[in-house]
Amino acid sequence: MAKIQKVAELAGVSTATVSRTLAGKASVTPETRARVEAAAKELGYVVSATASSLASGRTRNVGIVMPFLTGWFFTRVLAGAHATLADAGYDLTVYHLDMSDATGAAERRKRLFAEVLRRKRVDAFIAVSLELTDGEIDELHALGKPVVGVGGEMKGTRTISLDDAAAMRLATQHVISLGHSVIAHIGGAPELDRDFRIGAGRRAAYEATLREAGLVVDERLVSSADFTMDGGYRAALQLLGDPSVAPTALVCASDEMAMGALLAARDLGREVPHDLSVVGIDGHTLGEFWGLTTVAQYPEDQGRLAAEALLRELDGDEVAKEHFSVPFKLVVRRSTRAPQPQR
Repeated sequence: MAKIQKVAELAGVSTATVSRTLAGKASVTPETRARVEAAAKELGYVVSATASSLASGRTRNVGIVMPFLTGWFFTRVLAGAHATLADAGYDLTVYHLDMSDATGAAERRKRLFAEVLRRKRVDAFIAVSLELTDGEIDELHALGKPVVGVGGEMKGTRTISLDDAAAMRLATQHVISLGHSVIAHIGGAPELDRDFRIGAGRRAAYEATLREAGLVVDERLVSSADFTMDGGYRAALQLLGDPSVAPTALVCASDEMAMGALLAARDLGREVPHDLSVVGIDGHTLGEFWGLTTVAQYPEDQGRLAAEALLRELDGDEVAKEHFSVPFKLVVRRSTRAPQPQR
């Protein structure tokens, strides 16, 4: 394998410049970077991760901790962060805090901060839908580990997320603007509403939007699920099957629950959107296939923004320790329309 000296000679630069270039340092000009990368490729030179780590004190590895691994939102955040970090020459290690086992999750979380991070396996940390305590944030900063949160606001660190209340207001206002007045809601189950209380926040925004429009908030029109398609199906089946209520529109706190609601409406003989309008929140990649009206929140961009903020901080740039609300957009498809006149 070619040595670094050969790469430096071929590129016409010093070995230090080769090291900075292949380490992804921003101080190298684009022209020099191109020459060094071309020389390294021609000579088949690959940086030794061990040697690089010993020399710099860096692992070139970022940790990302998530409460779920199978949800669409989490996989897209992961994809966005991975693409950005990989382009910068960083590896990504995923830590899963399985929230289905509350006791086990608490123990794993304690071990993560007490042991794993102290073993210097990662240079920085992304927390997705995990509300870090002040003590956890302070510990990360004391270890010199930059941290960025995705999913909600946290004091003392950079955070990136959707404005959940504003997104739910937009979804609810959409069906109100179409003329609907009996509007149901499927939100997050209270027992799952731990970090950032996303389910409760979206439900509160739904109710506030109804009141602002002069509409009645009816508890019978509200159900909850676990943000999955199966959960949305079961919740909608009970809600739409109740003869005491007859909603003409259904606002769901996630696209996956909305897709489940579409299946439940079909099984109950309710035609969408003729009998029932359905809208979700997320911008799921399958939303177009389902014809689902949604408020898109672009989670892949959230992962990318988190990774970019970490990379800037690792390069020594000042990163504002503040919250950034990501853009969102109403995407209207065939699952919503004006209510049909009563016969």
